[in-house]
Amino acid sequence: MVAGSLIAFFVLGIRWGIDFTGGSLLEVTLSQVTDTASVRTILEGVGYTNLQVQEIGEQGYLIRTTDLSEESHQALLGTLRETYGGAEELRFDSIGPVIGHELKQTTTWGVILILALIGGYIAFAFRKVSLPIASWKYGLLTIACAFHDVIVMVGVYVIAGFFLGWEVNAAFVAAALTVLGYSINDTVVVFDRIRENLANRIGKDFEETVDMSIRQTFARSLNTSITTILAIAAVLIFGGDTTRPFAFALMVGIAAGSYSSIFLASPALVAWEYAKKKKA
Repeated sequence: MVAGSLIAFFVLGIRWGIDFTGGSLLEVTLSQVTDTASVRTILEGVGYTNLQVQEIGEQGYLIRTTDLSEESHQALLGTLRETYGGAEELRFDSIGPVIGHELKQTTTWGVILILALIGGYIAFAFRKVSLPIASWKYGLLTIACAFHDVIVMVGVYVIAGFFLGWEVNAAFVAAALTVLGYSINDTVVVFDRIRENLANRIGKDFEETVDMSIRQTFARSLNTSITTILAIAAVLIFGGDTTRPFAFALMVGIAAGSYSSIFLASPALVAWEYAKKKKA
């Protein structure tokens, strides 16, 4: 899944929203039935360039262009109303290119810092469990699984966005941070049970202890994931075009997080211990 996601990322690329690239986004509902090509031709004919027009819902359109002044914004609306007999503005966002670039940098460094702090905290929390696996390995594997989940989420979202026109915006960043928190929490639940069972000397060896810990937490993790995904599915199916990409990203990320916390994180601990024994 990770390999496929990375291929999609590099081949298809990310469609950055105006939150990161800067520009203006206008969502309107037109009074007359038309198509994206017609809307683009009309606006280009009066001087608007670098346009992207996307149809959403019935007679609804998303228009992306360079950063518009308020005068240009009102002129664009006037053109649509004059041409199509009316245009209702549902949303208008405008972000300068400098702010978009700064937001991209801030988001990247913020995520890296958060992951580093969480990894350090987990290593500290598991400091009393030094055998047979060092505490820092719990933290490292937790962060690795979180990265796995986000990479899968981004890859699947990029593929969906290629066909559906979805962009990476501030809402997607919120979904990614939510998935990070969910994934880390789900992984720590399993690791914490391993820690308890090691302290209570449950299991003949480390592999058996890990296996028992997974079994003890499996139902809890699965039930939590299913109920969460069902709630998000309702938003995905019945929500509007604005919330649908956010819900889709969350659903994919949580599914990946549930998989990694059960089938990747703990088996990786066992594999690490096995490799250490083999070297010894």
